[in-house]
Amino acid sequence: MAIEPGRTAGELDAGSGPEPTVRLSAVPRQTVRTANRGADYVGQGPPTYDAEPTAWPPAAPGALDDLVPDTVVDGARYGVLTLRALSLRGDSARYRGEPRRDALLTARFGDGDDALLLVAVASGGRAAEGSHRAARDVCAWLADAVGRSHPRLVEDIRRGRRGELRSGLHRLTDRSYGRLRGRAADLGLRPAEYTAAVRCLLLPADARCRTRVFFGVGTGGLFRLREGLWQDLDPVPREADGNVDPIVGRGSGPADRITVDLGVATPGTARVIDPALVPSEPFRFRASVARPGDVLLLCSAGLADPMRGEPALGDRLAERWTGQRPPGLAAFLADGQLRVKGYADDRTACAVWEA
Repeated sequence: MAIEPGRTAGELDAGSGPEPTVRLSAVPRQTVRTANRGADYVGQGPPTYDAEPTAWPPAAPGALDDLVPDTVVDGARYGVLTLRALSLRGDSARYRGEPRRDALLTARFGDGDDALLLVAVASGGRAAEGSHRAARDVCAWLADAVGRSHPRLVEDIRRGRRGELRSGLHRLTDRSYGRLRGRAADLGLRPAEYTAAVRCLLLPADARCRTRVFFGVGTGGLFRLREGLWQDLDPVPREADGNVDPIVGRGSGPADRITVDLGVATPGTARVIDPALVPSEPFRFRASVARPGDVLLLCSAGLADPMRGEPALGDRLAERWTGQRPPGLAAFLADGQLRVKGYADDRTACAVWEA
């Protein structure tokens, strides 16, 4: 999967300057290890851990709502869109009896052509206890704010108001991270001990609108399969005066045009977290125009890392998904479980097929 810089036609530049797109080229057929569909791994050798769950995390009476299932699968079809989503506990967590730190949230706000689809993928910190709760919290808070403002968001997407979308979603994300830091303080934790990387897709259900909006903070991936080739669309954080757009949880995002209803306390009444205590993270945003036949893949680092590091994985998924009807839930789960030696983290992903 050779990487070479390039610029994708049809991209809507969302920042103040050009954001380069990195293309992931398909590996020549003769260099790819082939196997039948039942094989559970790709690459040079079998993974270290077993393919199936070994141990459950410990449960506590009175806290059973804190349990996280090993695997979640979801799907839907709206207009020209077919969605498949999954979240899997990683091989390492399965072996050690640790909870899945990744969270997946899928939601539809509104009806008919005015509906807005949201997919949120979050990953809690590896070394932080309770990080799976932080991942669920940030997904829920972001979804709540999107749901409150979905009519305006749909209109902005239809009319291509990229600046308003970017600034509004930046502020929404910033406020959600502020709530995470407030929750950390309530729990007696440092902000870095109760946080998560999060990535989201906004998809209008209206078949006449082909604009797809991505935003988020932290590690993960955004890829597009077009004409058999993978393209890495992960946006480079916009730079302004040498600094990236920060997320610090104090409303640092640029002022929006009331694009989103944040659903948070009036400024001055909420807990203030000293920015010096909070590592700054860049806000990422991209708006792109889809074509019939495209497959857009949003994923956590647990899948993004092997996509970038093991050519055979991208090649196998491209072979299964190019020119094919969208897989059913069981087939998509099998695709998502293709393992790679050296990559044992949770995997959460949503793939969107364009008719």
